[in-house]
Amino acid sequence: MSDRVLTMTVNGRKFVRPLNGSYRLLDYLREEINLTGSKEGCGAGECGTCSVFVDGKLVKSCLMPAVKADGADIQTIEGLAPRGELTTLQQAFHKTGASQCGYCIPGMVMAATSALRENPFADLQEIKERLGGNICRCTGYTKIFEAVELARDVMNGRLPATALDADGAGASYIGNNVRRLDAPSKVSGALKYAGDMTMQDMLHMQVLRSPHPHAKILSIDTSAAEALEGVECVITHQDVPGQDGFGVFVYDQPVMAREKVRYVGEAVAAVSAETQEIARRALGLIKVAYEELPGVFDAEEAMRPGAVVVHDYAQDNVVKHIPIRKGDVEQGFADADLIVENSYSTQQVEHAYLEPEAGLAYVDHDGVVTVVSPSQNITHHRHMLSTIIDKPINKVRFIMSPVGGGFGGKEDMIYQGMLALSAMKSGRPVRLVFTREESIVTTAKRHPSKVTYRMGLKNDGRITAVSFKMISDGGAYGMSTEGVMRKAAILSLGPYDIANAQIDTFGVYTNNTPSGAFRTFGAMQAQFATESHLDICAERLGLDPFEIRRRNMMTVGSRTHTGQRLDTVSIGEVLKTAETFCRWETGAPTGRGGTRSDLGGPDTRQPCTLGARFRPAADRKQEVA
Repeated sequence: MSDRVLTMTVNGRKFVRPLNGSYRLLDYLREEINLTGSKEGCGAGECGTCSVFVDGKLVKSCLMPAVKADGADIQTIEGLAPRGELTTLQQAFHKTGASQCGYCIPGMVMAATSALRENPFADLQEIKERLGGNICRCTGYTKIFEAVELARDVMNGRLPATALDADGAGASYIGNNVRRLDAPSKVSGALKYAGDMTMQDMLHMQVLRSPHPHAKILSIDTSAAEALEGVECVITHQDVPGQDGFGVFVYDQPVMAREKVRYVGEAVAAVSAETQEIARRALGLIKVAYEELPGVFDAEEAMRPGAVVVHDYAQDNVVKHIPIRKGDVEQGFADADLIVENSYSTQQVEHAYLEPEAGLAYVDHDGVVTVVSPSQNITHHRHMLSTIIDKPINKVRFIMSPVGGGFGGKEDMIYQGMLALSAMKSGRPVRLVFTREESIVTTAKRHPSKVTYRMGLKNDGRITAVSFKMISDGGAYGMSTEGVMRKAAILSLGPYDIANAQIDTFGVYTNNTPSGAFRTFGAMQAQFATESHLDICAERLGLDPFEIRRRNMMTVGSRTHTGQRLDTVSIGEVLKTAETFCRWETGAPTGRGGTRSDLGGPDTRQPCTLGARFRPAADRKQEVA
């Protein structure tokens, strides 16, 4: 630590603090001045969550070394309005519902403030361009742009200040613009996410992770790390006092790797120290001896006899197989005039929530082990942690911090066990904040999948039979795989009444990054295959794709392949509306499903069809691959 100091004015107050040569301006604001409204989402200047004004210019503070701000005049989100008040722009964000998870919103407000300062009359296109350096994963941006336009018009007198007032609910809140109760804290930067929270005497955690996808752990030597000045404790799997296993459906995942590692990035040891810098330095002193093992990285290969076994209890590497049978599939295919078979693949997808994983754990005055984190499943996590740390449930507490985007990716208890063990071992609060790289490398993704689809149809488009087989890469641990496979099987046939069906979904272990819940978990993969296959079948039969769906859609009284009788069905209305809205007039769509005939001109509509150019299939059975 240098004897030099930094002097800067922040939100009108002068601050003099010691110079930490490794600090960026963002670190200085958050760690030295405790202004946490500026967030770190990427650490690379891409997301804009860290935006502040430096001498009146918008700057991404994660890219500016703190020393370069010496003597500067800084304004953060907290300094835009007096405490408890909101600027016109912040009020507009509140009015339009422009904040959802809220993690990006302080940076978005700063960028929008800059846009209107630079040009108070900016049009929509300019607003979009000026906010182009800021990312939002929740809103779809539309409400944000509406907020900036609303603020612009109020500030310029085009609209009265009352335009920022809340709308009346009328007879019902449904269908009306109801303002979020938590919006003021989000648009002002006052809301504290897990990574913003601090406690007196708090330690900082860093995690040593496996460089290998599959390897035996021969030894872990933490002695040098423990001897480093400033290190309070180091934990490995040996520090788990209870049953070392957790998950959503199968408890196959240890808190830290035990005996072997199964994917690149798996936690092996964790260091808690006085500063992040010391903890990072200590990681380099931990010596782990590995014996590398062959890995398996393809789900279909993992199911073959003789494949590398990821978990001994599942010699076939199958996490879960969901089979569903309805009717007589063989007879259904025999009755078909046309059989179409194809395969459909979907890829691994990162959730990319803007708030990286973070948490804070401590043992309170009554001996209750407490974990604060954006867990999307805190009750389940609490019960699992109770077993892991071998304490009664009344001695375990989970507090759900605000979730800065989750999309299913924060349902899994990946790091909370390490935090709890470190707090117990050190007797001090411990905080862990993932880097963006750490978040991407180590946390669960959307399941990659391959669907083999075989469908039998009559010449009129009626489906006689379906064989649906999905193989999904569950990665190194089970996590939410069973639930995803169940949902995929349940929704595999879509809203169609099919008398004969054979459904099989398989979640499979590999040495890839684990897969978990992600919006529509399982349904997206299945529906992509079903709807794509129907379009191909419509082409083969020369049918309008809407017509083939109408001929096979569920109706009142239909029974699904899981045995549920449907008393209310809306697919007919949905198809009718979709068909109307996808018809085009000459030149361009009207955007409202209208046509030139609606405007007094001739009706030039053409059906939205893939099959119009195809002749009907011949009156004989065809095998199409």
